Amino acid sequence: MDISSWDGTISLAEFHAAACALVEKWKKVSSASPPWSWVSCPKQPWVASHEVEGYLSLENIILVSIKEEHDELPSFPQKEETSCSDKEESIDIATLVQGQSDHDEICYYDLHIVYSAPYRVPVLYFRVYYSDGEPLQFEDIKKHLPAHSAKTLLDSKWTFITQEEHPYLNRPWYKLHPCGTGEWMKLLFQGDVSLARNGAAIEVYLISWLSFVGQVVGLRIPYEMLNQL
Repeated sequence: MDISSWDGTISLAEFHAAACALVEKWKKVSSASPPWSWVSCPKQPWVASHEVEGYLSLENIILVSIKEEHDELPSFPQKEETSCSDKEESIDIATLVQGQSDHDEICYYDLHIVYSAPYRVPVLYFRVYYSDGEPLQFEDIKKHLPAHSAKTLLDSKWTFITQEEHPYLNRPWYKLHPCGTGEWMKLLFQGDVSLARNGAAIEVYLISWLSFVGQVVGLRIPYEMLNQL
């Protein structure tokens, strides 16, 4: 794909291809961690018959809350396939942020990457809950976010993270607003010499996207995955 004429967005079919690539790469370089999995869903009426509809899921992740005084805002320039109706909860857990003190609180994150048809980009949906299943209220979630995310949330006047109905589960989840994603993905690819020379490789799109977006909730991409881009 020629980056000079690319607007930074992808189609539903390209999203599925990028999702499969992320699942496989994550499995190879981070086999000890819980895997991302593709969840197949019934097709919406407007989805073409040859296209696959669903989302990526990473669940029961432990995130240790740390008071980060010097965090900087990111610089924006397979598991067996399951289905929406019968997907079982994963029992795998992983620590995403290390460094625990007596005052840290442990909570669990469910992360879903969903394709936004209006914006033509991926969107991160998430929910947070304690070990007893009790969901965190947004004021409590803010206390667990990395410092740079909390600052951005304050500056954006609540538009940075919003609570909306999950498009497939029909339950309220939090999501990162996709506005501007296409623009900064284009800038990201243009700023990479190899990608700018060889064109936008769809199979690395989600990995590159997640390397920035994941930091909002404390998810760090394994270095080996980034080193292979």
